Amino acid sequence: MASNTSLSTNLSRGIPSESPTYVALSIVSLVIIGITFVLGILGNGLVIWVAGFRMTRTVTTISYLNLAVADFSFTLTLPFSMTTQALGRQWLFGWFPCKFIMTVVDINLFGSVFLIAFIALDRCICVLHPVWAQNHRTVGLARRLILVPWILALLFTLPVIIRATTATIQGKTVCTLDFSPWTNDIAERLKVATTMYTLRGIIRFIIGFSMPMSTVAICYGLVAAKIHRQGLIKSNRPLRVLFSVVAAFFVCWFPYQLVALIATVRISNGWWNLSETFRLMVNITSALAYFNSCLNPILYVFVGQDFREKLIRSLPASLERALSEDAGQTESTPANSTSPPSNVELKAT
Repeated sequence: MASNTSLSTNLSRGIPSESPTYVALSIVSLVIIGITFVLGILGNGLVIWVAGFRMTRTVTTISYLNLAVADFSFTLTLPFSMTTQALGRQWLFGWFPCKFIMTVVDINLFGSVFLIAFIALDRCICVLHPVWAQNHRTVGLARRLILVPWILALLFTLPVIIRATTATIQGKTVCTLDFSPWTNDIAERLKVATTMYTLRGIIRFIIGFSMPMSTVAICYGLVAAKIHRQGLIKSNRPLRVLFSVVAAFFVCWFPYQLVALIATVRISNGWWNLSETFRLMVNITSALAYFNSCLNPILYVFVGQDFREKLIRSLPASLERALSEDAGQTESTPANSTSPPSNVELKAT
């Protein structure tokens, strides 16, 4: 999962010399990004291999496979982000990589959170409507519906696809968004940029974070209410895995989203210059948001069963157990109920 790598670039006008504290913490953020790159490539690559080639296709494996693809594609962009940050936000890689990488970052931002909401809705349907799920929750339907989060992500990324470009600011080539290429008038360009960045910030916070997280919270509330009312016959691994993924996403992303929202408010009031403290907050919270893209494979392995047992078994086998739809995974009826279990072996189409 990714942040807007152009946030600090777009807002940094007239940057003063950095203090030793700023430099030190910036190095820390670069180290975090480097660790994220290594773990993200290895972990998400392993999930793609296990879920994509070793396991039987189910709704669950399809969902988490797509989430792993989103995280894997984002982690591939991290070396570019690290280089740019280390060079004081100067972009060395040309116009097309700028547009392509910003597009990948934005699609990941929207796509990841939309996919998490999709998985939560699926779990909720399984628990609340087990009979319907048994009859209609097929792999074929999942393959079609999983396109919806990606299509929505692509639509909300269109401004980046259209307007991402390189520009020279204070003698540096930067990768940024140019919303008014038709004019060189500074006042008009600033007015257009203020309007577009404000609108972009609001959309990202509401549609790209708050609404999907609210959907997840509602789904969990409904599931928890039914579990409390009727009880579970067996432990529910997929729900535990999903809860861990959602919790990690929120913890990693909320600080950045809050900082980005504050930046949006500042832009709307015409405050484009950032203090050193605020720029440092952008760097640290961005690194934390980046780190989320390598957490999910770790959670798949270690959530839900004895830690020592996980360590002595093969990693692929652990991933298969975490991502599988085991018997009773969504069963939420009491022991004496005659209702069919909500977890079913899905029909291949």
